[in-house]
Amino acid sequence: MSFDLVIFDCDGVLVDSEVISCQTHADVLSRCGYPITTDQVFRRFLGRSLKQACVDIEAELGHGLPDDFSAKLQAEMYSAFERDLQAINGIADALDALTVPVCVASSGSHQRMRVSLGATGLYDRLAPHIFSSSQVENGKPAPDLFLFAAAQMNAKPSACVVVEDSSAGIRGGVAAGMTVLGFHGGSHCRDGHADDLRAAGATLVFDDMRQLPAILGRLSQKTSPLAGFSAL
Repeated sequence: MSFDLVIFDCDGVLVDSEVISCQTHADVLSRCGYPITTDQVFRRFLGRSLKQACVDIEAELGHGLPDDFSAKLQAEMYSAFERDLQAINGIADALDALTVPVCVASSGSHQRMRVSLGATGLYDRLAPHIFSSSQVENGKPAPDLFLFAAAQMNAKPSACVVVEDSSAGIRGGVAAGMTVLGFHGGSHCRDGHADDLRAAGATLVFDDMRQLPAILGRLSQKTSPLAGFSAL
């Protein structure tokens, strides 16, 4: 294989945000009349856009969420990001070592990524190659966002590698005809998360972002991607 582009998801891949976002999401939803736990948010909505999640929730409720739901959620989440958010351990080293173009393709909004990537010092490094599900008709697990990102970066889907931490993202990358790597090194990842990523179609899984350049090198050389990676 020869790769021309690495497409990173944002939350849980570049920034260690999923615990913060799931907790905040659960808190705001519960106050708005939809009782839900952090774990339930994680299992049901990880990797999906807020718009898609709200469609499901409102269908169950039989009515819309409060008009100020999105504003409340955004305000509380951004405040938590600015206070507590950290970059994924090793991501700066991985980016330093990569020799192919990179971009971001996230279910989150551009504003959310400006806050989260900005709070961790990654925004200026990755801009302007940052793409959101708001720019396509269908979010993950549809392939639309990954195909859009590849087109914007002038890369063929077959020459793209996707790095994802959610089953929805893995399925979207596979549907786009890309090589998909499952990352399970975020603080939100529990026992069995790697198995879930494999089941969704990940070519391989890893839990240390500093391994990524070597993994890509082995895949490019058509050697066994598992050899030498005890964390996989």
